Amino acid sequence: MAVVYQALHGRVSSLVCRLHSTYVRKMRYLNQLKEDDSLCRQAQASGTFYLFHDLSPFLQKVGKKYLVPQLSAAEVKRILEKFPAAEQWLEKSVLIGCSDEHRPRFALDLGALDKSAIESELQGSFTDLRKALFVVDGKDSPLLASAQSLLRWHDSHQYCSKTGQPTHKNPAGSKRVCHASGVTYYPQMSPVVIALVSDGSRCLLARQPSFPQGMYTALSGFCDMGENVEETVRREVAEEVGLEVESLRYAASQHWPFPGSSLMIACHALVGAQRAEISMDSLELEEARWFGLEEIVEGLKREPGSSKQGDGSFLPWFPPKQAIAHQLIREWVQQQSA
Repeated sequence: MAVVYQALHGRVSSLVCRLHSTYVRKMRYLNQLKEDDSLCRQAQASGTFYLFHDLSPFLQKVGKKYLVPQLSAAEVKRILEKFPAAEQWLEKSVLIGCSDEHRPRFALDLGALDKSAIESELQGSFTDLRKALFVVDGKDSPLLASAQSLLRWHDSHQYCSKTGQPTHKNPAGSKRVCHASGVTYYPQMSPVVIALVSDGSRCLLARQPSFPQGMYTALSGFCDMGENVEETVRREVAEEVGLEVESLRYAASQHWPFPGSSLMIACHALVGAQRAEISMDSLELEEARWFGLEEIVEGLKREPGSSKQGDGSFLPWFPPKQAIAHQLIREWVQQQSA
């Protein structure tokens, strides 16, 4: 029996090592591409490209599914040849990852070119990212979000804040340099907390005026300079709904591209049941209220299009599964059910 156990243990350990080695090799290769400009330029010739137009990703609809095509460098060049003075466009691409087989992935925004001509050529359409994230396959959503965030950063950092002179991106798009001042700029994300508040038997959800009709979600807000996560959660809950958090628990994190590149830090926050009367900040929120377990379960089943009632009002519905707020709500339901 011991011999069998040792053999199985050896196979499992070997498999774990191989998987780990694949990941390590991939991460080191990506780092090489970011640091070695000539290597990155060579990689563009064998890489695949995700196309954007004014920060909207290109999608193709096949049946009822929306696909995110990955075009080869040759296919991209064939499209660019149809436009004047487009021979340098590949240099505008940014590195966003690579496959396990070390095939690099790039994102390229063609916002200065004719949108309808590209769509006609490739038989697809450029789609607003908010919609795209919720209709494409789950594995493509994070890639599109990170690609758009990086493209947006480059678009808004073309000049040095110290000298006003143009900055220049490296081939990978991992930084921009001002040659006049020697300053190097790196893409950054803003930390944002998102907290599902509970009093033990209910959870609190809110909506802003800009939300789609009927949609409620967890409270969120940007971290202030010098704050840690715990301080930000307590401050945001106090500001927005007038409640004092007694304890909180970290749940998960997610990159989110709206309104800019943000790191969403998701938490569960508990307030005292005896002091759970909401005092809403009407400057930020349109409505905030407590939801019981049954109402949350029903809301999770609802689609946005099915929430409108005959009298014109809307039943509550919640963010789709790709959003971390959905994960928080699901976790709360599981905790209550347990």
